[in-house]
Amino acid sequence: MVVRLADLPADFRVRALHWGAQFAHCAYFEHNDFLYPKGPFRRLLAVAPVGAATVSSLEGLAHSASEPVLYCGFITYDVKNDIEALTSENFSGMGWPQIGFFIPHTWLYWQDDHIEIHGFTTDVLNKILTLPVPTVPAPQVPVLQPRTPRADYLQAVEAIRTDILNGEVYELNLCQEFYAENVALEPVDVFWRLMAASPAPFAGFVRWHDHFLLCASPERFLARAGSSIHSQPIKGTIRRGTTPEIDEQQRLTLLHDEKERAENLMIVDLVRNDLARVAQTGTVRVPELFGLYPFRHLWQMISTVEADLRPDVQLPEILRATFPMGSMTGAPKIRAMQLIERYEHTRRGLYSGSIGYLWPGSDFDFNVVIRSLQYRQDSGYLSFEVGSAITYDSDAEREYEECLLKAKALLEVLGSVIKE
Repeated sequence: MVVRLADLPADFRVRALHWGAQFAHCAYFEHNDFLYPKGPFRRLLAVAPVGAATVSSLEGLAHSASEPVLYCGFITYDVKNDIEALTSENFSGMGWPQIGFFIPHTWLYWQDDHIEIHGFTTDVLNKILTLPVPTVPAPQVPVLQPRTPRADYLQAVEAIRTDILNGEVYELNLCQEFYAENVALEPVDVFWRLMAASPAPFAGFVRWHDHFLLCASPERFLARAGSSIHSQPIKGTIRRGTTPEIDEQQRLTLLHDEKERAENLMIVDLVRNDLARVAQTGTVRVPELFGLYPFRHLWQMISTVEADLRPDVQLPEILRATFPMGSMTGAPKIRAMQLIERYEHTRRGLYSGSIGYLWPGSDFDFNVVIRSLQYRQDSGYLSFEVGSAITYDSDAEREYEECLLKAKALLEVLGSVIKE
């Protein structure tokens, strides 16, 4: 079924997501009209009821690649424990399944001037257009609690610097959680508020029963197009300027910041090594190094690494070679993940995992779950995490301030502050 965008109301996307979020399984991917190297997410809404066909393992994704169906879903950071000999014993307030993909019952795919409606299409358009959109006041979330007190975070940064000096790692991505309990939110409304406050090219909304992810990610983890694969790690952050002149000065400051460039280069080397494990020999390349891209609140340093895949490689092998993404671990990856478990107080779950879609055939696109709210509707648990890359040159106070900068849009949307 094909519908012209010109024939639809301006708030059709809002209405469509309100409709989709009624299902037990819902995944919406949003590019926010960003121009992005290799392209952003496609705009796509997929839904399925309770009892839909699902995949809960990496191996299950191998079978889906040869099927003429779409799969949508997520991979949590804790899948690392299946890929490597690792464990996670920290607190988890969210309790996501480790992997969750579903075959949509109905899916909507936005094109330049029309929308395609696939699967079960009977009366779908009418249901979306006639669904009442609730008027919801702006959320007022209680003060968010830090899972890691500020003093403990600062001490952890110094301990990691010592680890680096002792040769344990070169770089480590240290994250921290802020949370509130017994919160009542309308997830779709909060998601659109987040899109207004922090539009991003790899944004998404996921419902998995009572679990919700509201994601404003600027980062792509991994995408495949035919025989080519590419990853676009982000390392390097600075606040946007308040005037064009100051903004340009900030951009140049980030471009020439030796610490930020070193962080980015280390992760690029890690990604090159990961992709080489599934690529044809000699095809790994870096078409863009230290690219600078503006977002609502931040300048980000983004590099692109790409390769030509071996003809026989399937998605599970690709993920086992590359997941989790190096930008969220550090280098070397396995030792960094071991130390992350020591210094962080929260099991990451879907944070620093990935959401994405697998097209009929073998093409796929996955983001990095950052700049995101996680919410459990059954318990009222609300959480977000932020982090930064620690190197030997890191200043603990500056790293903490970078975390707060990344939290800015999330706090604005929630109408909340962090407990000091």
